[in-house]
Amino acid sequence: MTGFFDLQVNGYAGADFCSLDLTIEDTRRACESMRSDGLGGILATVITDHVDALVAKLERLRSFRDADPFIAEMIRGFHVEGPFLSPRPGFIGAHAPECVVPANPPDADRILEAGGGLVRVMTLAPEHDEGFATTRFLAERGVTVSAGHCDPDYETLAGAIDAGLSMFTHLGNGCPVELPRHDNIIQRALALSDRLWIGVIPDGVHVPFLALRNYIRICGVERLITTTDAIVAAGLPPGTYELSGSPVEVDKDGVARRPGSLNLAGSTIRAHRGAALLSSELGLSPDEVERVFRDNPLRACGLSSAGFTAS
Repeated sequence: MTGFFDLQVNGYAGADFCSLDLTIEDTRRACESMRSDGLGGILATVITDHVDALVAKLERLRSFRDADPFIAEMIRGFHVEGPFLSPRPGFIGAHAPECVVPANPPDADRILEAGGGLVRVMTLAPEHDEGFATTRFLAERGVTVSAGHCDPDYETLAGAIDAGLSMFTHLGNGCPVELPRHDNIIQRALALSDRLWIGVIPDGVHVPFLALRNYIRICGVERLITTTDAIVAAGLPPGTYELSGSPVEVDKDGVARRPGSLNLAGSTIRAHRGAALLSSELGLSPDEVERVFRDNPLRACGLSSAGFTAS
């Protein structure tokens, strides 16, 4: 197996992994496109929806893996982003606030069962996980628990880490465009980055490269994970697409947003372009690119790097 590993891909090349209408043909085509763009494997990501719908989506993706060995080779597992997020404006981002529920083990268990042991990462808001019960439940079952679309204070974030949380999903995003200058979720996560995997989207749109360089100086490549957070429009021209049943507008620069919103809705960057920007804009060496775009994400979600070589 060759290529990088992306632990957050919502869709690609016309396939929306968050859609109940996804077909195996769409999924196979997306996997072929991802392989040609430099990916050796991904976590297919489903975002906030009613729990029944999330269960149906995961069961469908599992059935596609069972039916097609190449899909199984490319989709190494699942990342469930929501529904245990903060519903507050800005923090909820492009997710559906009406589908958000407080974190709870029974719903988490249903989601894990639907994933058939393939849910590798779950993103939640620690401040909406009473007593960190869901974080403990997931961590005890080998799921990487990641904070995202959230605004816990420093003590709550540290407490979640003590309970088993080990990652932060796309730092600098999943939060309002404007934040308090000093005490904000970005500063809190960076202050605890020696205990967290720090995920970022290196497209220069989600976080300017100037800020990303500062993030890397603080957390180091040893704790950095890069992801495309790609959606259905990755590799396609500007236009209107769907993400989890709701429209997303992609402009001429490839920037995706919900209509009328300043918040971004995933990205359209492709793997090989993301890897190139890590070198050209952030100054990472080839070995460092492999580390943050293959080795670290595999380690973070408990998968082996055996068989992976960078493209």
